[in-house]
Amino acid sequence: DRADLRRRVRDMEQKLQRERQDHRDLSHQYKTMQTELTNKVKKLEQEVSQLKEDLLSQEELSKEKSERKQEEQEKDVIIADLRQKLDNMSDYEKILHETLDSLSSQLSATRQGWEDESATLHQKYKELLSEFGL
Repeated sequence: DRADLRRRVRDMEQKLQRERQDHRDLSHQYKTMQTELTNKVKKLEQEVSQLKEDLLSQEELSKEKSERKQEEQEKDVIIADLRQKLDNMSDYEKILHETLDSLSSQLSATRQGWEDESATLHQKYKELLSEFGL
């Protein structure tokens, strides 16, 4: 019976040693898995954070593009309006040049008439003065 009990005690001690070793192995595996999961969680949190920043950047870029497009359209409207005004000014410029040319021609004709009349009057008064001996 003693030998049987010793054998059973030895078997139980060996079983206890195996259980302790299994426990150590499982504890080590648990710690390794926990560390891996913690690292994975940190990595995923960083990835989520980066994706949020990217999303915000894309939204800001989209908003900026939209604003620039609107500004461009507003500037195009202003440019079209200014071109229309410039075309109108060109028409007015032509009218003004024609009017000034006409006025200049009329002034030249009137001036020539005055010069002729002035020369006639000058000659007439010169003759009158000559008659009076002056």
